[in-house]
Formats: sequence, C-alpha cells, structure tokens
Amino acid sequence: MNDTPGWASPGSAPSDGQQPDAPAPADRPGPAEPADQPRPDPAGSGQKWSQEQPPPAQWSAPTGSQAPGQAPPPPPPPPGPGWGNQYPGAPGGYGGPAGPGGYGGYGPPGGHPGWGGNWGGPPPAAKPGVIPLRPLGVGEILDGAVSTMRAYWRTVLGISLTVAVVTEIFAILLQGFVLDDSTSTAALNDTSASLDEVSRAMGDALLGSGLLFVISLIGTVIATALLTAVTSRAVLGKPAPIGEAWREARPQVPKLFGLIFLLLLTVVAVFAVGIAPGVLVALAGSEGGGAALAVLGGLGAGIVALWLMIRFSLASPALMLEKQSIVKSISRSAKLVRGSWWRVFGIQLLATVIAGVVASIVVLPFTFVAAAMTGDGISGFLDGTGGLGWTFLVVSGIGSVIGSMITFPITAGVTVLLYIDHRIRREALDLDLARAAGVQGYGSGAPGTTPGS
Repeated sequence: MNDTPGWASPGSAPSDGQQPDAPAPADRPGPAEPADQPRPDPAGSGQKWSQEQPPPAQWSAPTGSQAPGQAPPPPPPPPGPGWGNQYPGAPGGYGGPAGPGGYGGYGPPGGHPGWGGNWGGPPPAAKPGVIPLRPLGVGEILDGAVSTMRAYWRTVLGISLTVAVVTEIFAILLQGFVLDDSTSTAALNDTSASLDEVSRAMGDALLGSGLLFVISLIGTVIATALLTAVTSRAVLGKPAPIGEAWREARPQVPKLFGLIFLLLLTVVAVFAVGIAPGVLVALAGSEGGGAALAVLGGLGAGIVALWLMIRFSLASPALMLEKQSIVKSISRSAKLVRGSWWRVFGIQLLATVIAGVVASIVVLPFTFVAAAMTGDGISGFLDGTGGLGWTFLVVSGIGSVIGSMITFPITAGVTVLLYIDHRIRREALDLDLARAAGVQGYGSGAPGTTPGS
C-alpha cells in the first residue's frame, strides 16, 4: 500500500481497501462487472497488474451520474506539500486544469507553488535589508555596498568625511615637511646624474610612496571598522545613527590600532626578509649583483605580502562584529578566506579599481586647478619640474578628501559584505541574521538558499 501524499504509482493499492473495477477484455464488449466482485483470472498465472487497483474516483473525475447501486466515490485526499495534487482530473492534477498552486498542479493551492509554480524555480530569499540572506554574487556585494551608502548617507558620509580629513591632513604635512625634496626629484629627470644620486632619488620616492600608502591603509582600515556597524545594521534593515555606530565601535578601537600595527609589522618583516640577501651582497662589495638580488627579493616579498593581506583582509570586520582579540581576528580571517583566496582577491581588486576610477574623476580636476595656481603652472606639473608647494597640497588635498569620502564606503562595504557572505557560506550566518531581522519562518529548509556566483 502506498498512500503517501506526493506520489502515487500506477500499481499501488488504495488506502481504504476497496476493490477496483477490472476492465472488460477488448474482444468481449459489454458492461463491466460489479465493483464488489473480483474478476477471475482466465489464464490462472502470469505477470499482471496488482489485483487491488485504485478506486476509479482516484483516477478520473466523475463527469456524469453514478451507476445504479454504486456507492459514490470517496472525496480525493487533500493535496500534500511539494508536488501538489497527484491524481489526474483534480484541479491542477496531471490531466485537469491548472489549479491555484501553479502550472499543471505542481504546487499546493495558495502560497508559493512548491518547486516550480509556472516552472519559475525556488522563490527568492528573504531580503530585510540591502542584501538577500543567502550566499552572494559579485554584483550583489557591490550593489549592497552602494545601497548602504545611499540608504544611510548621513552616517556613512559623516564617518568617511571625518576619516578622510584626518588622514589627508597627515598626508599633506608629510609631503610638505618631509617629502618635498626637489633635489632628489630633479635627479630622476637628469640624464647626467650619477648612480648614487639616482639611487638616492629612487629610495626617497619609494619611501614617500610607502609612507603615503601606510597612511591610506590606516584610513581605509579605520573607515572599514567604523562602517562595519553601519553595514551590519543595513543588512538587517535597521537604522544606524552615527552615535550608535560609534558606541558599538568604540570599545574595539584600541584593538583596531593594534591590528593595524601588527599587519604593517608583518608587511615590513616580509620585505625585510626579501631584500636582506641583496643588501648583504651589496655590503660584501658587489653593488650591481646586490641591487639586482634586492629587486628580485622585493618582488617576491611583494607577492607574499599581497597574499597575506588578502588572507587577513577580513580581520577588521571579525574584530568589530565578533568582539574578538587581535590574534583571534586574524585567524578568523584566514579561516574564512581559506579556499577562496582568488575570489576574495578578485572582488577586492574590482572594488579597488571602481573606487580608483571614481576617485580619479573627482581628484584630477582639483589637481589641475592646484597645478595652475602654482608658479610653474600645469606644464611644470606635467613634466615633473614643479615643486609641491602648500597651495598645490591644500587644493589637491581638498579633492582627495572628497574622493576618499566617496570611495571609503565602497571599499569598506565590500569588505564587510565579503565577511558576511563567507560566514553565510561556511557557518549559515543567514539563519542568525534572519532571526535578528525578525523574518518569520526562516530556517534551514527555507527556500531561496541557492548559492550566488
């Protein structure tokens, strides 16, 4: 016997124990025998259908009056979940008209039609905030970052503007008092300069670029940490005022600076190990060989540093949201990125490129205006002979602040949403997010959990 809702095979026995009619042979037309008398087997043996066939009412809808003396067929069983009505002739059945459940009955009446009302696939996942609660695709991560900036623009732009102003002030002071060495810059454009002068100029340029990169990295990490609380609330569709976001982030700020220091120390240590053999060879007397070895070591160290930075790129959201220690946050990031390094690298690179393009559109006009206001003009700026005066630094710094105010939310939002996406993929964080957002009936069997790309 098989009376389970959702499937009924042709040879299954009826659930109420009734004996079905047996059709008359094709060579003996005539009325069918009474339903309560089984037809004897004329051959006496052989493979046949089961002697207990389903009652007629379960296989065809009555279209006329009942035969005299025949009991009315029992009502059809209620439709079960999943595949809807499993008997022809019923509303939405195999042979009947489409019922309210969807196309051809592949779904229960009302609600979502199981697997394929109108063959449309599973229903979408719950989306209480800026992202759906399921594994995310690349476009959904980028769209979530932009949607967060649009929906919470006061909080997001306020935090980004504060961080951008502070970091740009440090950058301007560094360039104005430390890095404005016109002698070293001129040596790079002088074809008659000696090897020592070119080496010194290249060293100064690399030092200046490295220090500016460190300042930019510190600003990015701080913005990411402070915007983590805003993005996490945007995922749940909850308001995120600046005061509340700051109260959530403030206890972790000292740990955040410790995290930044440890990451920078790691990068410095990697580069020191990479260029140390070249320095030793140069000190031993072979300057050319030492320089070449130092360049190769620096390239290798750069690759290792990039690998480590991507591996630890989710440490800041882990520190702020999980309230973890510094070392534990780094290990959490390494665990979440494990096996997905290229995906994280690609998404982070795409977000960086987009942010760079946006920043360039904003910064370049200010840069040209600043160059025009200096003594050497735009021509001196383009050929590299002009110095970095305070007017140039201040005007171009204003453009940098505006550009950073726009790009910080993009890079920070992508990092936080990547962290949430990887926790959804590995730890089913979407269940906790759904409960926190107040989504009713969301569980492990909830529809819409199809992974994103």
